[in-house]
Amino acid sequence: MNLLGIHHIAIICSNYDRSKHFYVELLGFAIVQETYRTARNSYKLDLQAGNAQIELFSFSEPPDRVNSPEACGLRHLAFSVDNLDAIIADLNTKGIPTESIRLDDLTGKRFTFFQDPDGLPLELYES
Repeated sequence: MNLLGIHHIAIICSNYDRSKHFYVELLGFAIVQETYRTARNSYKLDLQAGNAQIELFSFSEPPDRVNSPEACGLRHLAFSVDNLDAIIADLNTKGIPTESIRLDDLTGKRFTFFQDPDGLPLELYES
């Protein structure tokens, strides 16, 4: 088996317009393609995220996410950044709160967390 990397990460949002604004306008991900699926009354938004993509889905009345960071399943989504302080300042000026900077005990690298509009934990990890 030869897995080449991550192709995409799929996120289901509760409010498509709010999440599209967050990921495109506030975080700056470029739109690859936006598709409205009439049969599902649902949008699928493909966003470029470095060498991978984020697929943002809208479904009517999706169930709430289990929001405990220690729950089984996807824990969080992490983005690599080269200047953690600059990204934090940018997010904060856009009204997006971030947690205190932490230090990875294993690598010595700095990181922090923030949340998307649905409470999905997002991490910024300084390269």
